[in-house]
Amino acid sequence: MMTSFGLYFATRFSLKEQVQIIALTLFIGAFMSIAFSLGNPKLAVHGIAGIGTEAQNHQGSWKGVYGHKNSFGSMMVLTFLTFWTLPKETSKLYRWLGLMLAVILLQLSRSVTAMVISVFLILIMLFYKQFRWRGKLSVIFLDIGIIFLGCLGLIVFSYWVEIVTGLGKDPTITGRTHIWGVALNRFMERPLLGYGRGAFWAPNSRYAIEAGNAIGPGGWIPPHAHNGLIDLALDVGLIGVLIFLVCYFKTFTEALKRAYANNNTENIWPLGYLIFMTMNNVTENCLLYLTNVYWVLFITVVFTLNNTKYMIK
Repeated sequence: MMTSFGLYFATRFSLKEQVQIIALTLFIGAFMSIAFSLGNPKLAVHGIAGIGTEAQNHQGSWKGVYGHKNSFGSMMVLTFLTFWTLPKETSKLYRWLGLMLAVILLQLSRSVTAMVISVFLILIMLFYKQFRWRGKLSVIFLDIGIIFLGCLGLIVFSYWVEIVTGLGKDPTITGRTHIWGVALNRFMERPLLGYGRGAFWAPNSRYAIEAGNAIGPGGWIPPHAHNGLIDLALDVGLIGVLIFLVCYFKTFTEALKRAYANNNTENIWPLGYLIFMTMNNVTENCLLYLTNVYWVLFITVVFTLNNTKYMIK
């Protein structure tokens, strides 16, 4: 159903219309999150009602109408990106209102993952906007950027535990590395076709219980692997992952062409969304998990950029 709706959305509306509709939808979601968080904080703010691990760890963090602070933060990053890429003729008041609202709510979510993604996404998009392959200058800056990120990555990977512990954080990324270890070990038992969509983390699944026990004797059972690519591999195996990656990189190439070929801001949206989706799936599952807007938007981007009629526009 998600794929079918993505196909309809891509063929029914132009890219400009898509961005406008997505922005309006996310704006409504942000407004409703404010209303619920202020009007009924027991439902929309972590730790206001009840006790438990979640209440202790996330107390005071807004989750709005999205159920969890990380989901809420992720949607606010997407809101910021969408309002940033609205068509030029869009009202400046509306654009800036959406951008400011997204930034404020992102802070209230206290989602570190979403904040990190937003910083990197903004830097990448600003770099693209400033240096759109303008001859040798772009090549120089690109090379410098790659060298800098390579050195930074080497330092982070070499001293990961020391850096994270020094910041007062858990080097296992809140137990995610334990979950990934169990998931990857079990994946090797069915590498080609996986376990079927949602089967690995189904209610009372022995695999999910095993992953929960790997974190600690707390009785918590993870609902997914907290990594989109790992979950995709568990669902559809290496064959499905390969098909997805071919589709993704082909679409990413088309997104680059579309962004470079036109100065209209909405043409940056597909590229920005694909980058956002990649980063967002490192520590969360935002691909085929249950019913979600991320897969709908991915399918929309894929069909839009690979449809010759829209490429001509």
